[in-house]
Amino acid sequence: MKSFKIQGNIVDIKAKNIFYGEVEVIGGKIKSIASINPPPAGGDGGGFILPGFIDSHVHIESSMLVPSEFAKLAVVHGTVGTISDPHEIANVCGMEGVKFMITNGKAVPFKFHFGAPSCVPATVFETAGATLLSADVDALLQNDDIYYLSEMMNFPGVLSGDEEVYKKIASAKKYGKPVDGHAPGLRGDDAKKYIYAGISTDHECFTAEEALDKLKCGMKILIREGSAAKNFEALIDLMDEHYTMMMFCSDDKHPDSLADGHINQLCKRAVAKGIDVFKVLQAACINPVEHYNMKIGLLKAGDTADFIVVEDLVNLKVLQTFINGELVAENGRSLVISHSPKLLNNFDCKEKNISDFEFLVSYFGEEVYAIEALDGQLITNKMICNPIKKNDVYESDIENDVLKIVVINRYKNAPVAKAFIKNFGLKHGAIASSVAHDSHNIVAVGVDDESLMKAVNLVIKEQGGVSAVNNHTEMVLGLPVAGLMSNDDGYKVAQAYTAIDKMVKEEMGSTLAAPFMTLSFMALLVIPHLKLSDLGLFDGDSFKFVQ
Repeated sequence: MKSFKIQGNIVDIKAKNIFYGEVEVIGGKIKSIASINPPPAGGDGGGFILPGFIDSHVHIESSMLVPSEFAKLAVVHGTVGTISDPHEIANVCGMEGVKFMITNGKAVPFKFHFGAPSCVPATVFETAGATLLSADVDALLQNDDIYYLSEMMNFPGVLSGDEEVYKKIASAKKYGKPVDGHAPGLRGDDAKKYIYAGISTDHECFTAEEALDKLKCGMKILIREGSAAKNFEALIDLMDEHYTMMMFCSDDKHPDSLADGHINQLCKRAVAKGIDVFKVLQAACINPVEHYNMKIGLLKAGDTADFIVVEDLVNLKVLQTFINGELVAENGRSLVISHSPKLLNNFDCKEKNISDFEFLVSYFGEEVYAIEALDGQLITNKMICNPIKKNDVYESDIENDVLKIVVINRYKNAPVAKAFIKNFGLKHGAIASSVAHDSHNIVAVGVDDESLMKAVNLVIKEQGGVSAVNNHTEMVLGLPVAGLMSNDDGYKVAQAYTAIDKMVKEEMGSTLAAPFMTLSFMALLVIPHLKLSDLGLFDGDSFKFVQ
């Protein structure tokens, strides 16, 4: 039975108190926490011991890493656990995908808490690889490894009283497990109806006014700051008054940004804005554990020894991370050992021809719509465009940054869905990805048909991945696990992603902060206003195809 003692400035978050003391750990649990008064000479200048950070809503798949590799990177930043929605792999591989995530997550010392995906497929307006009915969701919720009902994206179904939707919510209530929300822009009576159905959180608020409306109805608000969607600045000022009802999350975080930092960065930014550090730490360390009944210790005698040591409470530089009493990271170095999993996938489409990417004028209606992508947001705008027309074929308008976007069904051979998109900024070439929320078909943006074909076929050859091609370079990062994740070392994947991201920005001209992450959301139909699925151009406000 391993045992050790560690001394430092102990942070009692709820009591808003700091005292010098000693934590004794035996067999992975905290036996005692004792004050040392007076502290030894120089002792009060030592590190600060506090509960670990929690990401209160994240899709591990979006890191392009399997859970065990995600953990390897996250522990360096003081993250000891996550509320993880396996929605992405479930849309590709169904129940087997959820089981894969749970099994691989158990291979390492990290506290993954998975949910039962509520919306597989997310809508009937796209082709997914699996379906989870209410009976499947009920079966998952009976599992002790499932802690909540994942984000209920089908808010129209909640508002209209959809029977399947309410069966899933009822199952969560039956087993005493929380229901996560997803209702971007929902306000007023509709928001109340959604919340009173039993939905307890939302990570999709993009204005303070929206978040405040939901807070007043008893909903807990997650401040999201991911690789694409960034709502920290819009919402953080609410924390001073509403810190007991708020948490931090990343939602979707690519491997390069995970290598740089995690929830610790949000805490540092919040403290820099003058918010009381105890309030910040309650949102980051305490609230998720209590809301989701997570099996994570909160630095109390008898708790599992899940805690971190930081240099100070301003920069929150993480010196050590302990999980179940095991040192898993120290001074910026992860001690988590890689566990290469067996591959799991669902990919069955043939390589495409250049003719598949011709934008025939006859394909479009009288008005040609374009998706306007917004940097740092998942929402998009709907606009009318006037694409260049040559010989009954539309071309990209590079000068005005109106480019071609396509979605290809990855589960079977089918026609290519086509539209236009603004704000990707590419001057030449194309990028493609099989990470395309929520059904994870192949999505690509490019300036010409040949580049689109090459980028898409690179992804198909790899049975999933992200790719970029320009006049002289082709690059691809293969994602053989469900077409979503690599089975390689997390830091190697982060380096490979950094290289392809750099190519798209510096060599191809994209001005987006995270072009591949933004690309992945252009097929996300449940976020307004205009998106493209493998079945056509979809209006998220009217919930119907417009092309």
